[in-house]
Amino acid sequence: EKSCFLFCTKSLRHLSERGRFLLQHAVPFSAFLTDSFGRQHNYLRISLTEKCNLRCQYCMPEEGVQLTPKSELLTAQEIITLARLFVKEGVEKIRLTGGEPLIRPDVVDIVGQLYKLEGLKTIAVTTNGINLTRLLPRLKEAGLNAINISLDTLVPAKFEFIVRRKGFHKVMEGIHKATELGYRPVKVNCVVMRGFNEDELLGFVDFTKDLPLDVRFIEYMPFDGNKWNFKKMVSYKEMLDTIKQQWPELEKLTCETSSTAKSYKVPHFQGQISFITSMSEHFCGSCNRLRITADGNLKVCLFGNSEVSLRDHLRSGASEEELVQIIGAAVGRKKKQHAGMFMVPEK
Repeated sequence: EKSCFLFCTKSLRHLSERGRFLLQHAVPFSAFLTDSFGRQHNYLRISLTEKCNLRCQYCMPEEGVQLTPKSELLTAQEIITLARLFVKEGVEKIRLTGGEPLIRPDVVDIVGQLYKLEGLKTIAVTTNGINLTRLLPRLKEAGLNAINISLDTLVPAKFEFIVRRKGFHKVMEGIHKATELGYRPVKVNCVVMRGFNEDELLGFVDFTKDLPLDVRFIEYMPFDGNKWNFKKMVSYKEMLDTIKQQWPELEKLTCETSSTAKSYKVPHFQGQISFITSMSEHFCGSCNRLRITADGNLKVCLFGNSEVSLRDHLRSGASEEELVQIIGAAVGRKKKQHAGMFMVPEK
């Protein structure tokens, strides 16, 4: 531990502003994963693939997107190498994302290898649920202990319209399978879009009555190819007002400081609901997340354009010490919040 501290202190000379902050405040956390605003990044999201077996209207164009050649994507071993490095520096939670992570053939093996990393407390996955029922028993055995399932409607025909594919019943089967296998809670991600599904808010709340779910209503956000505009966004406060008209006894729950969700519960319901207020009330100030794209780029902000290729450094033979320095420099450049994202235009 002493040698590690000396190494970190030496490295801080190259990151002077952040270094002074860390030394002054004696942060008991990795210097390399702490930015100049004191945010400690202990949560890493890793994209396993760019591919997806759905074509959700708010996510990508109907024709799909141009995919990166397979040779340029991270291999399973490269993913584990980078994950081990981040966990060694203090990352406690890793979430596997995509595209759709469960279409990657070696996903169960990747989860199993992550489970062996000492210090990693949570291995999570965000999935569209299409392949979940088939894979979940093996994923659970491998060490997966948290699940987010995307579901934007409880109406089968509307599901097909939104995702441009069939599969509603497979997703519902996956949700029930997750509860049967003991996942508590099973998080259900619902992107709320005006003119699409804002009329289903009460149905989703009722969905939590007899199942241990956390239905997370997500404010519609900009994304390449989704033809985003503010008119489609339903704000957290508008959603909350609608729900409280039906359930005025709705209780607010306490959340961790770094949580992106504002959580509520209808008394006597098994599950709960949450709101992800990415647009109306951003949570940049408590952001503890970093992202690695499927082709190995480190993104310190979901909406930021700045990326550094960890894959290229890894394949060129960079040492662990050099990789940590590169990661630390990228985290040090992280901005206070993503510029321009929250400037709501005048009506």
